[in-house]
Amino acid sequence: MSLYERVRPLLFRLPPETAHSVAHRGMAMAERTPLPGLLKRGFAVEDERLRVEAFGQEFPNPVGVAAGFDKNAEVPRTLRGLGFGHVEVGGVTAEPQSGNPRPRVFRLVEDEGIVNRMGLNNEGADVVGKRLRSANVGCPVGVNLAKNERTPAEEAPADYRYAYEQVAEGGDFFVVNVSCPNSEGFRDLQNRDTLEAILDELRDAGASPLLVKLSPDLPEPALEETLELVAQYDLEGVIATNTSTERPDSLNSPGRVEEGGLSGKPIEETATEAVRFVAERTDVPVIGVGGVFTAADAYRKIRAGASMVQLYTAFIFRGPTVAREINQGLATLLERDGFDSVSEAVGADL
Repeated sequence: MSLYERVRPLLFRLPPETAHSVAHRGMAMAERTPLPGLLKRGFAVEDERLRVEAFGQEFPNPVGVAAGFDKNAEVPRTLRGLGFGHVEVGGVTAEPQSGNPRPRVFRLVEDEGIVNRMGLNNEGADVVGKRLRSANVGCPVGVNLAKNERTPAEEAPADYRYAYEQVAEGGDFFVVNVSCPNSEGFRDLQNRDTLEAILDELRDAGASPLLVKLSPDLPEPALEETLELVAQYDLEGVIATNTSTERPDSLNSPGRVEEGGLSGKPIEETATEAVRFVAERTDVPVIGVGGVFTAADAYRKIRAGASMVQLYTAFIFRGPTVAREINQGLATLLERDGFDSVSEAVGADL
């Protein structure tokens, strides 16, 4: 039994958001010390086969941290030290906001899932941008851009532009989040005219590399329409997917009745199929998110067309060694199947 497996029952006695805050504070204490570099020696898997080139960036491995874990860019160096190949911070909004009332995070322990309705709580783009400009992370950092809840849809483009301009200097790629299920007004952003206006504004501001994050709950025609915009605006990538408002019949945990976005193992298959759907229809790199707990999970998404993967819920259930374990397993799977690199395996099942 690992140390985390021994500690996890104690953490799980705390409310989920409290447990996250405790862990996050510990990581933040390490952030501006030599500890992340020391951690890297034990947690980072150095293997040329795992390196990925995408969006004009070089990633040391294909396993990243999804948006939501490090909302305010407080611990990206520590996350790199734990072996992740990139970190996506945010969602970041133009102005600070406190999010939804607590409780707003619920563990589905029996299902290895999480339901959250955080509501994009963050310190705002000015603070996050300043923090990123002084960071020396050692791997690419993405910034998830969102709008403030009180901003009407017609004013959303200006909101996204302001947020981008504050974080532009410190980010390596930028993600347009129009699919958050936990904040008012985001459903309106997924129509074509509004999304076009947001992309127009961001491209005019010079946003690049620019990716869009998709909802797993969009019907196929809406997904196809979004992918038309990916081509129209020459976007550099797609993230598939965000959390889901759907509830599979297989869920057993009491928390399944809570409103919010579902993440983790219950959406793994849906997210992998979304990766496949996107990869079959576009040539841009895809980042697969949803239910990535093991190397086999990551490998399924890679073979379905993902150039990289991200995780968050697995960090909660599997602990700080999860990136190392997935990367070690991926190297073994690549060798088993005769691939010399992750890139060779991308889309192998298409």
